[in-house]
Amino acid sequence: MQEELRKLPSVDRLLQEETVWALVEAHGHELTVEAARQALESARRAILEGSPCPSVSQLAATTVANLNRCLQPTLRPVINATGVIIHTNLGRAPLSEETQAAMAKAAGGYSNLEYDLEAGKRGSRYVHAEEILCRLTGAEAALVVNNNAGAVLLMLTALAQGRKVIISRSQLIEIGGGFRIPDVMRQSGAHLIEVGTTNRTHRWDYEEAIDEETALLMRAHHSNFRIVGFTHEVSLDELVELGRKYNLPVIDDLGSGTLLDTADYGLAHEPTIQESIAAGASLVSCSGDKLLGGPQAGIILGQEELVVQLRRHPLTRALRVDKTTLAGLQATLLHYLEGKAPQKVPVWQMIALPVEAIEERARTWASLLAEAGAEVSVVDGRSTVGGGSLPGETLPTRLVAIQVASPDELARRLRLGRPAVVGRIEGDRFLLDPRTVMPEQEETLVERVRLALR
Repeated sequence: MQEELRKLPSVDRLLQEETVWALVEAHGHELTVEAARQALESARRAILEGSPCPSVSQLAATTVANLNRCLQPTLRPVINATGVIIHTNLGRAPLSEETQAAMAKAAGGYSNLEYDLEAGKRGSRYVHAEEILCRLTGAEAALVVNNNAGAVLLMLTALAQGRKVIISRSQLIEIGGGFRIPDVMRQSGAHLIEVGTTNRTHRWDYEEAIDEETALLMRAHHSNFRIVGFTHEVSLDELVELGRKYNLPVIDDLGSGTLLDTADYGLAHEPTIQESIAAGASLVSCSGDKLLGGPQAGIILGQEELVVQLRRHPLTRALRVDKTTLAGLQATLLHYLEGKAPQKVPVWQMIALPVEAIEERARTWASLLAEAGAEVSVVDGRSTVGGGSLPGETLPTRLVAIQVASPDELARRLRLGRPAVVGRIEGDRFLLDPRTVMPEQEETLVERVRLALR
């Protein structure tokens, strides 16, 4: 063992290797030395466990691998073949080409983010999205923050800190990542007042809870679950009527939020932003990167006097969005303004994709994989919208089913490749859903699967 340890070269000797010295020239002395030391330490541990000393060329190769791994971004592209359209773990909504271009343009230079070009003085960053949001929804004013959780926190903090907010017990939701409505309420300093029961809440439940300490009435979207059977909830119209009777603002947290009617695409109706504004909600909040199909953002719309209060609150600065987000959101909203969202916004392209087109793509993939020797078939399946939208609702699809001895091993190989491919497993089959795969990704996907099957 000691003899093998003595064979280990010094860091300086390792740096003399041509492949290692090339790293010094490309990435600097410090990073290369660190990678070399890691290679030597790994070799030392292996020798102590009984392995022979690796050659200098092997140690040089390990050094190169170490440095490449160090410089490799951890955020990597993934081909989503799961059939979940708004996949939170895979980055939610993919962006349209125009949105990507707008964000890149904003990032690449200076802009009038907070500069009024006409007046020649400081302006507000929020004007870049407000006008178009109001035009699309009928709201008096709008504000954009970093995400919908931030939007809810801001509304509660600015309008109800130290006072009561009344909400139905059935709406005290928890969504992915452990985000809970009651926790946000506590963080805001508002006092949560639960009314009704898990499955039934009535108007009189709210009315009995209202007193002089009440600041807001709140409705929260159920997000990723449904209550069925013997149920009753107070409608937004009723809640608004009650708010007017007692002069209380009503805030409506839509969660995902949509500008298009999902019922037109064979899905259950998801409350639209326009409907909430038309019903008279004082403030409405939603996400920018779910059914809207834009970059991550929290959107607040509603009465101008309340939006002005939020805009002036100190928390708004902590939650504000940057120039790339505003540029991307504006570009996405323009698709809606022009009536082109189903053709331009990838989320809606996927939702609207006919099953016949999916089957054609699935059969093409299956044919190419069969040529490579895979045991493959095309089967019926269901895609889901995801992202806390339309719980329980699915869309018909066609799946490429690959029969393998170990679908878990195939899934692992695909996840670790470049680009990574993520599908789903049912029984002893690995499944690929074309609905969520971009057309330009198809050739790469098939090649990645063929390599993984070898």
